[in-house]
Order: sequence, then structure tokens, then C-alpha cells
Amino acid sequence: MDDATRPSDTLARLTATIAARASADPDQSYVARLRAKGMAKIAQKVGEEAVECAIAAVSADAAALTAEAADLLFHLLVLLDARGVPLAEVLAELDRREGVGGLAEKASRT
Repeated sequence: MDDATRPSDTLARLTATIAARASADPDQSYVARLRAKGMAKIAQKVGEEAVECAIAAVSADAAALTAEAADLLFHLLVLLDARGVPLAEVLAELDRREGVGGLAEKASRT
């Protein structure tokens, strides 16, 4: 995989695009329109996309799952941007958890 197709690069480019469009005209930008509707609407969209992603996973339709996963990631990035949480902080948290078993990591949060 070359540098142009690394997932972190794709997410970084998308994060930058979302940040740039956040203050755009809501009539010209979906991101701006969604942000204008407020945090509750953005959170609702993340929830809807998560459900659609789960349904696609159960349907065993790889193309549908791919599309819904992309929608979910996009809306999650919009949510993070709107809340002021940098993607880098989420990635750092994932890095922190790397190598720790899922059950052990979950137990450490209780």
C-alpha cells in the first residue's frame, strides 16, 4: 500500500475537508447544514449510520457494509469536529490501547 492510500492519510484528508466546510454556507455544504442543526442532530446521524452499518453487516452484503461503514466514519468525524475532539486524540487512544486485550482494557474502565 503506497502512502497515498494509507487509511490514516484518507482520514486526515477527510478531517481537513470537514473542518474547512464547517463554516461554509449551509445551502452549499452538507457538513455546514448538519452542523447548523446542532449536536443532537449530528449525534442522531451517527446513531442512524451505526444501525445501518450493523444491518449491512448482518445482511452479508460486503458492498453495502463498505458504503455504510464509510457513512459512519464520515458522520463520526463530523461529530468529533463539532465537539472539538481532534482525530489525533482518538488515534492516540487507540494507540494507547494497542496490545492490551479487549477484556482487560474494558475492565480497566470500570
